[in-house]
This record gives sequence, structure tokens and C-alpha cells, in this order.
Amino acid sequence: MGLCLGAIKAFQVPLIAFNMTRDRIVANKEDVMKQDYLKQDATGLAALVATGQVSSTELLDTALDLSAALNPSLNAVVVDGAAVARRSIAEGLPEGPFHGVPFLIKDLGMAAVDFPTNNGSKLTPNMRWPVDSAMYERVRETGVVTFGRTASPEFGVGPATEAQVYGGPTRNPWNLDHTPGGSSGGSGAAVAAGIVPSAHGSDGGGSVRIPASSCGLVGFKPTRARLPSGPLSGEGWGGMAIDGFITRSLRDSAAFLDACTGMDLGAPYSAPPMSGTFQQAMQRDAKPLRIRYCTTTLAGEPIHPECQEAVHKTVRLLEGLGHELEELRIPPSLMVEDMMHAWTKIVACGTALSVTKSLKGQPLVRSQVEGVTWGAVAYARQVSGEDYLDAVNEVHAFGRRMAALLTEFDVLVTATLGEPPAPVGQLKPDNEDFWEYRNGPGGVFEYSPFCAVYNASGQPAVSLPLHWSVDDLPVGVQLGMRFGADEELMTLCAQIEQAAPWYAKQQQLISTLSPVN
Repeated sequence: MGLCLGAIKAFQVPLIAFNMTRDRIVANKEDVMKQDYLKQDATGLAALVATGQVSSTELLDTALDLSAALNPSLNAVVVDGAAVARRSIAEGLPEGPFHGVPFLIKDLGMAAVDFPTNNGSKLTPNMRWPVDSAMYERVRETGVVTFGRTASPEFGVGPATEAQVYGGPTRNPWNLDHTPGGSSGGSGAAVAAGIVPSAHGSDGGGSVRIPASSCGLVGFKPTRARLPSGPLSGEGWGGMAIDGFITRSLRDSAAFLDACTGMDLGAPYSAPPMSGTFQQAMQRDAKPLRIRYCTTTLAGEPIHPECQEAVHKTVRLLEGLGHELEELRIPPSLMVEDMMHAWTKIVACGTALSVTKSLKGQPLVRSQVEGVTWGAVAYARQVSGEDYLDAVNEVHAFGRRMAALLTEFDVLVTATLGEPPAPVGQLKPDNEDFWEYRNGPGGVFEYSPFCAVYNASGQPAVSLPLHWSVDDLPVGVQLGMRFGADEELMTLCAQIEQAAPWYAKQQQLISTLSPVN
């Protein structure tokens, strides 16, 4: 016999109450999960997975929820790979140091068959790679769950991420009116906002360190060739470009670098061997170092007062840690401007090559590319073969000048950028005069006068989040050391992180943005 109508009605109220209670429990569980997720770096999340406190699927769901809530205002995650991520979990993840941790890769380079790319350009929408890069294979073996790509300026040119292919600028979570930097701007914004604790970046003129500085994060550029570039690329921009990571914690950077370090098959050159690992270097006691600092550009030009204060604050910190500090006397023979001019030619030619390959024999139409890209192609056509080789030689000569400078002391401290994060539009890539865009007043090298120095020299350099402006914008500090001194630099960074931790400041932003009910 079925229940009578009265009995059915009698059961309706408690059934509704049960469903509401169940929904609240589910919602509360999701909120607790989200809160735990946002408090952890990648190493911490991997530990939760390893101990069975959370599953990789639950972490992925949390990352996707955060992306859905935060990305509309940031425009940071631009290629959806959620289906690939779920398939990877179902097929079984490698038992690496970041097993089950959500991850994002930059929408430029990092060849990955499963993740089509735009390269920041309308010329190459949803371009598919024929093979995985060695770098992606090593990242995948860490056990991360990659679920998308992050915004980049067109072909990686510029310190701001405002490519038209993404329908608008990528914005800084600290202040949406400002840029998160470039060219790994989408990765910087996603990590700072808490969507992921770490993300991939690449650095051909500061493209890991600039977003790290702009977003209050860690950006470590290792020695040239410390990480693989192949098999589809022999070297980027005359050996100046290298992959890397943008992280909230130093230990995440160390673990990612350890997992990916080492030349790939057929590499044209390799970095000096390390005596141990990046993670072991973090555990060592930092010995007293001879440190020089500079509160101008390396050409002696003034920088923003907030950037000067960031350097002065770091100097006081390092003196308190027992290091020897002295202001740098810039040698006239350094000639940074000559290197910057050579760098401009190399980047223009590299950009023109990317455009030419993308066109596959078709003519370039102005509306297809940003103004800066159009200008780079036009400028590159004026650079002869002799000019290009001369530019490469100048970059290598500058590397030797920097190497000589670093024999006089151990560490060079500067601001990472010449000013705090620029307002959106200040460095918009619409200037068709490529030389002016890079070298002119208000241009790229005035804004970012320090980073490309270490791409040209190949020396290791790092941006650490050690200062915030009066407007609460991040201002990074850059530390560079001699070629091959990655371990010594990591040891110093660990000492600095312990003495002046930045976790609480990062969490201040994340808790403000967090869409937790």
C-alpha cells in the first residue's frame, strides 16, 4: 500500500529540512576546503594529499571554483584544460613532490600536446604542439595537475600583459587598475590571487621576476641552461630566455627547480654543475657575504622613491644579518645601454621570426598583431645579418663585463623594477616604433632597467617580495650573483625569508579576495 496524502505531507517538512542541512554541510565542507587550500603553498597541499587529508580531485575542484570566481576580474587563466586535468587524475598522477597539486602553465612556450596555445597572439589561436617539451615532461613528473594556461603579451614582448587575443588586459589582484607585469603576467596574477600556489613562467628579459615583483611573489631565474629548452628550441633570444616558476614560497621554487634541473638531450651548452640541490641549499647557514647595492639604474639614472626605499630596507635587513654592505660604484666600462640596444635588436628579430613562422607564407595584415609586434617586424627588417651577429656579440661581451664585476663582491642588490606596478595602459603594446617602445622615455627599459642584465649575462637572479608601497602595491627587490652560484643565492634567499617572511602579507590579499561563504 502506498502512503496516504496526509502521511506524504507529514514527511515533506523534515525532508526539506534534511536537504537544507545536507546542503549547508556540503557548503561548509567546501568552505573549509577552500580556506585550507588558500593557506597552503604547493608543498603544503602536496603533504595534505600524501597524508590522505584531501584528494587531488578535491583540490582541482577548489582551484576551478576559485578560478571561476576570481578570473573574470583578472583575465589571468585563458586556456581551459579542466578535462585534461581530470583525465590525468583518472589515469594516475606521477608520485612526484607536488602530487595532486593544481598548476597552471604560461600561454607561451612550454610545448605540451594536451594544452593548445595562443602565444598571446591572434596569429596562432589554439595552436597545437607536435611533442611535449622536456620542461613540460619534467613539470608533469612532479605530479602537478595542470588545468590551463595563463595570459602572456603577444610572443612574450613587454613587461605588461595586455594582449588583444584575450579580450582585454590582465589585471593585478593587488589593484585591478595596475598590471601584474609580463610576460608571465597571467601566472603572477593567478598565484597572487590564490587560484594556484605556484605557476610556470618564462624569463627572457625579466618575465618571471617582473610579475613576481608586481604581484608580491618569488621569482627565481637560475643560471643560463640550468633548465632544459628542447626539443623544439635550441635557445631563446640568443640564449637569454629560460623557463622558471612564480611561487608564493621559496621552498616551492626550490622544489620545482630541483625537479627540472639538468640539460636536455642535445643542448648546445650546460650550466656549471651544482654540489647539491636547491632544497639542500635552503637548509645551509648563510655565510657573511660582500654585498653591493644600487639605488639608481646601472646606468646611473634615478628610479622611483618606493623602489629606492625597497633597496634601503633590504640593506638594513642584510646588515642586521651580518653581511658587509656597500653602495656600488658603477664602473663606466659596464655600458648597460649598449647591451640594452643590442637586446632590442635580438628581441625584434626573434619576434619577427615567430610572426613569419606563424604566417606560413601568407602576408602580415596590420590588424592581426599588436602595434609593438608590427613595429618589431618592421624594425627587424632593417637589421642585417651583420647587425644581428654584432648584437649577439655585444650581449656576450656584456656578460663578461658583468662576470668581472661580480669578482669584486658576492651579491648585487637592486630594485627589481624602476617603479611600482604600472597602471594598466601605461605600457600598452600599441606603439609601432619598436625602438622607442623599448628605449624611449617612459619605455620598457626605463620601467625595467635591471632584469635584462641577468638574461644577457646568464647569471642567477631572484626577485623577493620585501616591500609594499604606501598605496599597498608590491615592490620587489632583486638579488644577483655570479654565473653558476644558484645554490649560494638560494641559501641567502632562505635566510632573508626567515628574517623577513612575506606569507602574512600575501595572505592579507588572499583573504580579502577569497570567495568563501
